[in-house]
Amino acid sequence: MYGPDKDTLFPLAHHKKLCFLKNLVNHPGIEVGDYTYYDDLEDVQNFMRNVKYHFDFTGDKLKIGKFCMIASGVSFIMNGANHLTDAISTYPFAIFGNGWEDAMEDKVYPYKGDTVIGNDVWVGHNATITAGIKIGDGAIIATNTTVVNDVEPYSIVGGNPAKLIRYRFPQEKIDELLKLKWWDWDISKITQNLTLLTGNDLTKISSISE
Repeated sequence: MYGPDKDTLFPLAHHKKLCFLKNLVNHPGIEVGDYTYYDDLEDVQNFMRNVKYHFDFTGDKLKIGKFCMIASGVSFIMNGANHLTDAISTYPFAIFGNGWEDAMEDKVYPYKGDTVIGNDVWVGHNATITAGIKIGDGAIIATNTTVVNDVEPYSIVGGNPAKLIRYRFPQEKIDELLKLKWWDWDISKITQNLTLLTGNDLTKISSISE
C-alpha cells in the first residue's frame, strides 16, 4: 500500500474531525493540494466558515499546497475585509446605498492579491492569515499567530504580528530542500522514503535521485 487514499474525506477510520481538505472545499476560489489535512476540535465544516470575507466580486483565491497541516481555529481573512486606509474615514458608506452608493466613485478598496500557502506548511491552532499573504514551503506558523507579512520557506514564525523565531535549517539546506520538492514525488517514492522524510539527515534525503 502507498498510504491513505488522497481522494477520501476522512482518512482516519471512525474519526470525523480530521479531513483531507481538498475533498471538503467546494468554493471555486479555494484550491487545495493532495494530502493537506484540516483538524478541527468540533466540526471540519468550520474550515469554510473560517475563510472570511471571501466574496465573489473580489476575485481573490486561497491556494494551499500539498501535505499541509492546518489546525483547529485557523482563519483566513480575504480581501473582502479591506477598507480604505488613506481616506479620512474607513467606513464603507457605499455598500449601504440609499444615497451613499456613489461614495466609492473613482476609488477602489485595497487589494493584496491571492493568499498562497506553500507545501508542507504547518499552521498552528487559532492562527490568522491575512489577505494576500505568501507562506513559503516548509514554514511553521505558531499557535495564535497573526500573519501580516509574507513568511519565508522553512522559517518558524510566531506572535501578533508574526515575527521570525528561527529558520528550521541552514540556508544551504533550505535551498536543497526547495530544489528537491519531495511533495511532488510519486506517492510510491514518498512511501519508500518515509524514514528519511521523518528523520533529520538532510544529506541522505538531498541525495535521492529522481
